[in-house]
This record gives sequence, C-alpha cells and structure tokens, in this order.
Amino acid sequence: MPVAEWRVRGRTLSTADGTLIMGVVNVTPDSFSDGGAFLDPARAVRHGLDLVAAGAHLVDVGGESTRPGAGPVPVAEERSRVVPVIAELAAAGVVVSVDTAKPEVAAAAIDAGAAVVNDVTALADPEMARLAAAAGVGVVLMHMQGTPRTMQDEPRYDDVVAEVTEFLVGRAAAAVAAGVAREAVCIDPGIGFGKTSEHNLALLAGLPALTGTGYPVMVGASRKSFLGTLLGGLPPRDRDEATAAVSALAAAAGAAVIRVHEVARTAVAVRVANAIVRASTAGE
Repeated sequence: MPVAEWRVRGRTLSTADGTLIMGVVNVTPDSFSDGGAFLDPARAVRHGLDLVAAGAHLVDVGGESTRPGAGPVPVAEERSRVVPVIAELAAAGVVVSVDTAKPEVAAAAIDAGAAVVNDVTALADPEMARLAAAAGVGVVLMHMQGTPRTMQDEPRYDDVVAEVTEFLVGRAAAAVAAGVAREAVCIDPGIGFGKTSEHNLALLAGLPALTGTGYPVMVGASRKSFLGTLLGGLPPRDRDEATAAVSALAAAAGAAVIRVHEVARTAVAVRVANAIVRASTAGE
C-alpha cells in the first residue's frame, strides 16, 4: 500500500503506520447524527479527548450542520460554538480540524490552534484559500453538488466518479495556485452531499480513481443515510457497524483518512484491513 503524507501546520500526518482516523465533534443543535449531544463546550472537549483515546489521529470540530436541508448559521454563532472547543483540544495536544466554509470562522479557529480547515465548498471563497496558504494549515476539499439546503434535490451525473474526480483535481489545482502547498491538500468525494445511494456506492467502488490523483483522500461515510437505506431504515446511531465495514473497504482501496463519529469500531476494522492489504502486497 503506498504511503500517503499530509502536511498540516508544520507537522506531517502519514499513513506509514496505517490509515488515519478523524473523529467528529459536532457542536451543533441539529446535526443529523448527534445534534445537541455536544453543544456544551466542556462536553464537546471531553468527547474529543475520548475519540483520541479510542484511536483518532485528529478531531474535526464543526459548528454548523451540513445535513440535507440545513440552513446557514451566523458567523458569530458558529465561531462562538467552535473556538472554545478547538482551543482546549489543541492545548491538550490534539490535532484539530475545523469544519467550516466561512473564512472568519476558520481564521478564529486557526488562532485557537486548528491545524486543518475542512471546507465542504472546496475553498469556493477565495479568502479561504488565502487564509489557508498564509497559515500553512492542511485543507480538505470536498465535492458537493448544490448546497446543504438543495443538494438532495434530484442530484444527477453522467459519470459520478469521473465528474467528482475532475472537480476535485481542479479545486486542488486552484488551491495550489492560490498559495496552498500541494502537500497540504486532501480531497474528499463528499459521500452523501448531492448524491443518491447509487452515486455513493459508485464513488466508494471507484475510490482508486481518486487515490490515483496523488492527493490523500478522505472518506466520510459515517452514519450516512444510504447506509440506513441499505439496512432497512436503521437510524443514524445504529449504523456504526455499517460505517466500520465501509471504512475498512475504503482503507483497503487506499483512502488516507476516514472521518467517523464513533472511532473504536472503525479503528479495529481499519487496522485489520491495513494488515490484509500489507500481507497481499508483501514482496511486490
């Protein structure tokens, strides 16, 4: 398995010892999976530390839901939700990512110690690219058709794998042209963001096209609705075993980072997948 490296604010995250796991902390009242569970900053910090103890290599903190149909959150509100949590986690030595599309929120998060900006709009705002370049943070560029409010209104593609790959390569090139270091870029196909269940499955089956771009690839299928559909309508919190299965297959296909809500099961599944892949390629 080729080793992927991702440069984030002066440090290198490497898959030399295995696929990286990003734990999710939603400091929101309305996220699809755990809205309201970690709105209290102290509880959110404890949860982030628990995720690291369970095997997360970095923690993604978000203050605005991007579930289908979600509306925007004012800058001041989003900033007030995430900054105290990021500051405490970073002070404890955690590699922290901020999940935001707002440069003002990203700037405050970086000041608080964030090492990564995870942007579902793939740096659509030019100011976000300038900010990331100046701060030397890692960036996650995600594909989304439409906006959170509209993305599930009949998403269509002629070839979802080819179109998503082309978009992400283009956004990566734009980020580099804006001054972001190439080694700081990670790409994400945006499972569930403007995709049907069939599109999601095709993207997961087609991950080699994305990993073949040379950029680290992040997969965030955790508890997504297509898993509930596959399994007869299971609610989000009952989808962790399905998430672990997807995570193991994504790791085996070369994904560098797996983003999940519940870390422990995925950490075990990914570790086994990595061992099998390494055994299959030994001596090649």
